[in-house]
Order: sequence, then C-alpha cells, then structure tokens
Amino acid sequence: MFRLPPSRFSLVLLVVSVGIGRADAPSSSASAETVSVSQKTEGKRIVFIAGRPSHGYGAHEHHAGCRLLAASLQEAKPDYKVTVIQNGWPEKGSGVLSGADAIVVYCDGGKRHLLNPHIDEFDAIMKSGTGLVCIHYGVETVKGKPGDAFLDWIGGYFEPHWSVNPHWEAKFETFPDHPVTRGVKPFQINDEWYFHMRFRDAMKGVTPILSAHPPESTMRRGDGPHSGNPHVRRAVAEGEIQHVAWVSERPVSERPVAQKPVTESEAAETQTAGRGFGFTGGHFHWNWADENFRKVVLNAIVWTAHGEIPPDGISSANPTREQLEANQDEPKPSQ
Repeated sequence: MFRLPPSRFSLVLLVVSVGIGRADAPSSSASAETVSVSQKTEGKRIVFIAGRPSHGYGAHEHHAGCRLLAASLQEAKPDYKVTVIQNGWPEKGSGVLSGADAIVVYCDGGKRHLLNPHIDEFDAIMKSGTGLVCIHYGVETVKGKPGDAFLDWIGGYFEPHWSVNPHWEAKFETFPDHPVTRGVKPFQINDEWYFHMRFRDAMKGVTPILSAHPPESTMRRGDGPHSGNPHVRRAVAEGEIQHVAWVSERPVSERPVAQKPVTESEAAETQTAGRGFGFTGGHFHWNWADENFRKVVLNAIVWTAHGEIPPDGISSANPTREQLEANQDEPKPSQ
C-alpha cells in the first residue's frame, strides 16, 4: 500500500450505451452522479453521500473516497446501481435516497454532521429497512436526539467527552465469524482510529468487527471533547479492548413481509432487521490502497444492503497511485 504523503482517484467506469469513459466530478453543491448502471437492475441500489471538503490534501477525502469505494463495489458487483452524491445532503426533491438498499455517509461530523438537520426525514428511510454505513468523522454526532438516532441506526457513535480520536497503528489479528469479515486477513495500519465509542446498552444487536488495544501513547493528550476523559483513561489503563468498527441490526416494523416466500432464505429476508455499520478509520485517503482495510468496508456495504458476500469477501483491484490521487478536493502539492 502507499505510505506517501497523501494522494487522487481517476475512475474508469462502465457507462451504459456509451462504453468505457471517465466520469467527471459533478459541479453542483449537492448533485448526484450515477457511477455505473448495468442493463439489468436486479442488483442492489447503493447511494454514497460525500460531505463537503474538509482537511488538506490526502485527508478526509470524502468525495475521492466515495468515488474509489463506489468503483471498487461496481467492479465486484456489476449488477448494482451505485450513485455518488457530492457536497452533502441531496438536492430537495431529487428522490435519490428513496428505495436505496444501503446509504454510505462519509463526511465531517459533530455539530456539522450532514444528517443532523434531517433526523426525522432520515429516520423514515431507516425504518423502511435501508442499511446505513458511516465512515470516519461520519460516526460522530452530538448527544441528544442525533446521538439517540445513531444508536438506533448503526448501534453506536462517537460521543464528545466520552470517545477519543488519536492517531495510532492498530493491529487487527482476529475477527468474529461474520459475513463482514469474510476474506479479511490480519493487518495493521496507522489511522485516526476513534475508540471508546458510545454503544447501545449491553451492546444489544451490536457485533464488533475490528478491535484492538490502543497503546499508552493515545492517552498523552489532555482532557477535552475529543482528546481524553477520565472514563477512557481508566478503560485503557485496565487494558480494555476497543472496538473501532462494528455492525448492528435494528428492528424494522414497517418492512413488508411477503405472503408466500419462495424459499426459506427469502422468508428470513423479508423479516430481517435493518442493518448498520460504523467504521472509524478513513482519515488517511491512502489507506484505501490496503486490501483488507478496503475489503472490510466493501463487505459491510453489501451486508447492510442484504446482499450476498462470497466466501473470500468483496474483492477489488488495489488502486494505483494515479487512481488514489484522482478526485481529491485539494490540488496535489508541488514536489
């Protein structure tokens, strides 16, 4: 994988009835772009919502990261319809979120989280059974109504003055037996891995996917809304393992149930809860070049959409340096 100062991803995509060509980034403030659509539409429909520009080159690359993941997903699942929305919440009346099997949110969080002004509207989408994936800062919101909604939607969130956001090299050696871990091999990688997340009581319906012991160095900053607090210091001192990626399930009372399912699996599918995934990595754009780092997220997107994950997981070609450098918000620094 690339360890260079941060890089852009030029997507070569299949365009229906046109052939192969480059999809240029949309220019409107919150416009939708269909990455690729197959002739048949039996596959799932996935919508990526990329937040506005944030950090400097190579970090918090919401648009470039979504484009990269969308292309990787399309490569593995050519029958899926994958759409990327740039610069935040979709334009009013677009209807792009309606009927989505899963929505991926990669954006700045806290008070600025793009979902905060739309809690009730988005909750109706969640109650229909749509899956939700939140990446990096996109797992952070504020206590109260937004935090409670995140607990319901994805099972946990970054709560200021409880959770922390240090940079550290996490080593992932073992994984639970879950579809999201299929094909994922042990790996270690440096990122801004948030931990000590606020989870549902007793972790009800929540399954940790990536867990590790943070080093003592993660506790060297003073107390603050993101840097430290007595609760997390006690947990680290006691050697408590920390979960930095997780899946969850939630009851969906409004999901329609088929009257006469064809198979047992179809019968179970009609009654399956809505699904969520939280992934705290993703600060460094270059980490998407790591096959295992990327596979965990691709597996999770498919799982939240109730899609099929093969025994070796959702595989895709590692992006080249040129691909990693494409679509970033800031120009590449001069050498």
